[in-house]
Amino acid sequence: MAELYKNLYYRNDLDESIYLFNEGKNYESYEFMGCHKYKLKRKTMTSFTVYAPRAREVFLIGDFNDWNANNIPMKNINNSGIWNVCIENFYEYNNYKYRIITQDFREIEKSDPYAFYSEFRPATASKIYDINGYKWSDNKFMKNRMKKDHLHEAMSIYELHLGSWMRHFDNNYYSYDDLCKVLPDYVKNMGFTHVEIMPLTEYPFDGSWGYQVTGYFSITSRYGDPKGFMRLVDEFHKRGISVILDWVPVHFTRDAHGLSKFDGSEVFEKNDEYRSAVEGWGTLYFDFYKQQVKNFLISSALFLLKYFHIDGLRVDAVSAMLYLNYGGKNLVNEYGGHENLEAIEFVKELNSVVHLYHSDTIMIAEESTAFPNLTKPVYADGLGFDYKWNMGWMNDTLYYMEKDPAFRKYHHDKLTFSITYCFSENYILPFSHDEVVHLKKSMINKMPGDYDTKFRALRALYAYQYAHPGKKLMFMGDEIGTFEEWNENKELSWSVLNYEKHVQLQEFVKKLNQVYKDEKALHQIDDSYDGYNWIEFENADENIIAFERIDRENNKILCFFNFSPVYRHKYRYGVDHKGIYKIVLNSAHKNFGGEVQRNTPLYSIDYSIHGKPYSIDIDLPPYQALFVKLSKKQIGG
Repeated sequence: MAELYKNLYYRNDLDESIYLFNEGKNYESYEFMGCHKYKLKRKTMTSFTVYAPRAREVFLIGDFNDWNANNIPMKNINNSGIWNVCIENFYEYNNYKYRIITQDFREIEKSDPYAFYSEFRPATASKIYDINGYKWSDNKFMKNRMKKDHLHEAMSIYELHLGSWMRHFDNNYYSYDDLCKVLPDYVKNMGFTHVEIMPLTEYPFDGSWGYQVTGYFSITSRYGDPKGFMRLVDEFHKRGISVILDWVPVHFTRDAHGLSKFDGSEVFEKNDEYRSAVEGWGTLYFDFYKQQVKNFLISSALFLLKYFHIDGLRVDAVSAMLYLNYGGKNLVNEYGGHENLEAIEFVKELNSVVHLYHSDTIMIAEESTAFPNLTKPVYADGLGFDYKWNMGWMNDTLYYMEKDPAFRKYHHDKLTFSITYCFSENYILPFSHDEVVHLKKSMINKMPGDYDTKFRALRALYAYQYAHPGKKLMFMGDEIGTFEEWNENKELSWSVLNYEKHVQLQEFVKKLNQVYKDEKALHQIDDSYDGYNWIEFENADENIIAFERIDRENNKILCFFNFSPVYRHKYRYGVDHKGIYKIVLNSAHKNFGGEVQRNTPLYSIDYSIHGKPYSIDIDLPPYQALFVKLSKKQIGG
């Protein structure tokens, strides 16, 4: 046995914390698990605590003891499966790992599941780091967040992968501090209300985009240290922009230094390879039956919300949690169904606890099935999410838009069907990263036709997204019409902004965001038919639809769409009032690359149609979206 490392101490104040952890109720387990500063008799210590229930022995190794394998033994506190040791001094940024002796006497080395910071990949050690001490400047934003009614406010989300939004000339990453100087201002200038950042919890493989995690409390070191990310969030908040972070509680990597067989046994996964394996991703499912696993994951969510002032979490791959037969597995529950009852209870507990601790944050489900009541409260037999991505709307809409216009009339239901269910949940309408990779083409390249036609069609598509009930999400690069698919290994093709059409598309998206926020009718009632009324939904032959969006005061935005290459002259549509109608958005305007020189007011006439007492005549150029509202009501109208 090697000579012990200086003075070693073991904590005797953890009994209650450990009890609650093993009961699955220590939702802030990050406050004692992992690596922390610890005061003992006026001495500054570093406390290390790790859960390894079937380990024979656990040793701390690191820079501070020259990676000696044996001279810092940890103690299994009251045989709880939680091991601890304290060493003198706090060696910030030193690397460390746990050396674990398994039941069958193998030696394995693991990074800390609760580490706050990690080495830059491909290195795998955890780093000693003081997560406390950042001085926030977002008090006003956080106070206002408490007052917001997000369900009835505009929500326009810009989805981001930090490593490929913009890079240095040598293709090195922008750091969190580099991004602070450009990204928040860009998002603010474009008019988005939120950003959604793809996962930043530590991950080993760039090609996973962060969705295969090793460190659930460790913000990735690719772009700097955790306080660098705090500064980035702070800068967004100073500009009134909310930050949503993608989070992945369904599965984890098999990397040797990570959670897989953490103490030589299945600590975080099930003791059954068939049940635990995720073949399509090469990862492992979490075992939601284990109280400690649920505690670990809920603590991760609360940690991100608390320490980084995150405004919401987008939970990835919820379908893979909810269904035992996801990916084709032949598994059923005790009642013969395919629902994963353990995962369902975990999701309910997760959302309940998050909303208890942070009532002003939002939880979003990326869920691709028709599982019921995702966004209903837990007390109403729902799962407790605030929003769900509307994958059905996204798939149907893109299917329609990718068709040659000559054949769209045979698929008109792809535009109209979503209104039959769009109020059954609180939805976000996503054009996400998943739609512009793996040979799916960029958004502009999904549009049929020549160069000019692609831009006309894409403007109309984005306008349709913003007019349709539901909050909005657009992936970075979609707003400038990049022709290349997204590639995580390089920055966006910003060079396209050397060309007029791309600049005009960017200006159109900026205008869309402005109109969407300014006009309550476009966002105030997204959850019921009170905010929506069809005007024209049966004109499949001419690829035309029209509808009203309505606010609580019964003010309306009339939305007209021509998804054909044919100019439609003098189409008559019913309106409620006699008066002058103003065009608030015209995707065919010259400022955005269209042919319309100016937006001329529309005057209603005494002609009843569509069940309305008056009507207006509308010209619809090819691939046009037009938003119209009453500007001045005439006496008697």
